[in-house]
Amino acid sequence: MHIPDGFLDAPTSIGTGLLAVGATALSLRQARRELGETGPVLAGLVACFIFAVQMVNFPVGAGTSGHLLGGALAAVLVGPWTGVLVMTTVLMVQALVFADGGLTALGANVTVMGVVGVVVGSLVVRGVLAVLPRRPASVVPAAALGGLLSVPAAALAFVVLYAVGGTAPIPLGTLTTAMLGWHLVIGVGEAVITAAVVSAVVASRPDLVHVARHLVPDLQLVDRDGHRTTVRADAPVGRGRARVTPGFAGGLLATSLLVGGGLSLLASSHPDGLEYVGERLGFGASAMDSAAASSPLADYSLSLLGHGAVAAIAAGVIGVLLTLAVGVLLSSLAARATRGSRSSRAVEPHASGEAGDHRRRPAEVGATRRDG
Repeated sequence: MHIPDGFLDAPTSIGTGLLAVGATALSLRQARRELGETGPVLAGLVACFIFAVQMVNFPVGAGTSGHLLGGALAAVLVGPWTGVLVMTTVLMVQALVFADGGLTALGANVTVMGVVGVVVGSLVVRGVLAVLPRRPASVVPAAALGGLLSVPAAALAFVVLYAVGGTAPIPLGTLTTAMLGWHLVIGVGEAVITAAVVSAVVASRPDLVHVARHLVPDLQLVDRDGHRTTVRADAPVGRGRARVTPGFAGGLLATSLLVGGGLSLLASSHPDGLEYVGERLGFGASAMDSAAASSPLADYSLSLLGHGAVAAIAAGVIGVLLTLAVGVLLSSLAARATRGSRSSRAVEPHASGEAGDHRRRPAEVGATRRDG
């Protein structure tokens, strides 16, 4: 659903660009808690995985294809704020390096896929989890439904933008029906991929899944005297930072490289949902070549190696590694802000003469254990 240059007029492109910058800046500030749980490496790995899977278009019938958007998947794995950063990373690399999506439309793409997709997916997942049993396995069906609904929501967001600043006169009802119809079908593929990925990670490392690590049962502590203390799973002590092991990181990176550098060769050549609708309704002709079309990696092919399979494999590998680097860098900026904020809070008690409160805490904890 990458919007090309030419679909939206200049005011709409500028407006969505400002919106995307604001959403990214807010996410950099608000992602601190999520990144404090797992660190920036996981965010980078999720970004490069989504980049890789987006390269694999799957057929949906009638000469149309679809691909993973990834907003719901990112929200489930690393949280909604970090999810926006992940999607922004993917879309930036695609637009600037691979000429996938227009440069003037980058703000619109971040808004549609990186903000609407993440927010809707996250809200649906949380709503479903509120009624399902409190256990990590419940995340899988919740993620599937979040993925399913996030795609037509993103399609509807495009319709709204086109109604505001579309460059060709298209009946709004016709556009809405076409976009929602095709993207509901594409959403089924999104749901299947999201559920499969989340299921695999929940089965192996539920502590690394943002919405799953808070669904573990409360911990019962018993001291030598038989006194019991209940530690809630959502208490700070139960939310210790989950470690991304070299084995897990290597496995996810290897999978991303395999998909982006290998399975992408099997991608459907049919136009995706937005391209297909544009062709059928007549506004596809307003699309313009991206200013990044001269990039040596444009169209996911390393031009130095020609335009065959080797060039495509090389482009996929480079894209995965580049997205990983940008994702870790962007997330590290948010994590660095987190450490700075914590340092500021750490000196506040001393500045206000409240250091005595810290000395009394061990006694208070002990009292809690005895009363428990």
